[in-house]
Amino acid sequence: MAIDMTSRGRVLAAIAHREPDRVPIDQGSMHSSGITAIAYNKLKKHLGLSTGWTFVYDLVQQLAMPEPWYLDRFGVDAIDLGRAFASPEHWKPWTLPDGSLAFVPAWFHVEREGNGLVYRDAAGDIIARMPAGFTCFDQTFWPLSGPDGLDRFQPLRDHMQKVSWAALPSPPFDEPLSGNRLQEIGRAARRLREITGRAIVLPLGCNLFEWTQFLFGIENQYVYLAGEKRKFARVLDELTEIHLEFLSQLLPHVRGAVDILVMGDDLGMQRGPQISPDTYRELFLPRHKRIYSYAKQVSGAAIMLHSCGGLYPLIPSLIEAGVDILNPVQTTARNMQPERLKREFGADVTFWGGGCDTQGVLIHGTPADVREDVRRRIETFAPGGGFVWCQIHNILPDVPPENIVAMLEAALEYGA
Repeated sequence: MAIDMTSRGRVLAAIAHREPDRVPIDQGSMHSSGITAIAYNKLKKHLGLSTGWTFVYDLVQQLAMPEPWYLDRFGVDAIDLGRAFASPEHWKPWTLPDGSLAFVPAWFHVEREGNGLVYRDAAGDIIARMPAGFTCFDQTFWPLSGPDGLDRFQPLRDHMQKVSWAALPSPPFDEPLSGNRLQEIGRAARRLREITGRAIVLPLGCNLFEWTQFLFGIENQYVYLAGEKRKFARVLDELTEIHLEFLSQLLPHVRGAVDILVMGDDLGMQRGPQISPDTYRELFLPRHKRIYSYAKQVSGAAIMLHSCGGLYPLIPSLIEAGVDILNPVQTTARNMQPERLKREFGADVTFWGGGCDTQGVLIHGTPADVREDVRRRIETFAPGGGFVWCQIHNILPDVPPENIVAMLEAALEYGA
């Protein structure tokens, strides 16, 4: 059967483990394949571009929404549904830490604290902070921290709103999901599908492991995983029901218009998983499987899991949970060598990432080093499909713009 050579067809062919005409490319269709606003402005200056809008659509990470020129120039094949809500009238000017200009949602208000910035929620609590010298916001408030967190987790929805990731949402979730908003999202998804040939990606989250870290703090979460599994499981059950209710409200409105749903749960570290495979299978696999199978059934879309770090021992269980696509494919972590991943799992999951080493080569190498890194990775991951190219996680502010150009041009050249 012939492969559809549109960007969307290219992405869908790769997910189906068929080789398209070239390797599909992603830049910014979700929250770990993009570029920070500072790096984006530096790139525009490097290329002699002085017009357009730098929309900071991810406030926590300070990510820019790539403009049409960027998508076209670098052959980007996938876009975020949230860009349908990036209208200038809903944004206001914002000065980035390097002094360059960007735009943030009009509702976003911060306070100066010394030489840094803080964000307060409606109750006046500081829940996020950008200290002097930083270029993103860090979580500073854990609503269920302390030794009694498991005994006071209700009302869980209220506690979740005290977490910076929920309090600083990206479009289209920056307004309450009323009936009108759900219909608006559905209309926007269908309209975007009509006017673009690119695959449409909808980042959702629906985290379990990470949400318990956001709520309790990492150290408390580890203690509960070791000694309070029964109580901890009750929190996971409540989170699962909250996510399923959210999906049941949203997904019928975007069915047939969205190609990929992005779930999240950072299960790995540089040295391997944060939890053992047995713990994952006991506590998280059944609940992930329930969420992912429901989402796939209702939406008809493929399921991407964003999970940083060394996931190698967990990948078979993630595939069993219903994950179709893995991101960011952190090949610099333990046991995550590209050749090993492709050989052992390439027939069962699509690798969306792993296309350039952002921890080392991209930031410290020469443009020639970057091109060679991209070439080798495409040579490993591309055969037989099952690969969508993007760098390993976001392009950070201090990446040289000439390296960004070298990376993206190499992805187009060597992926052909």
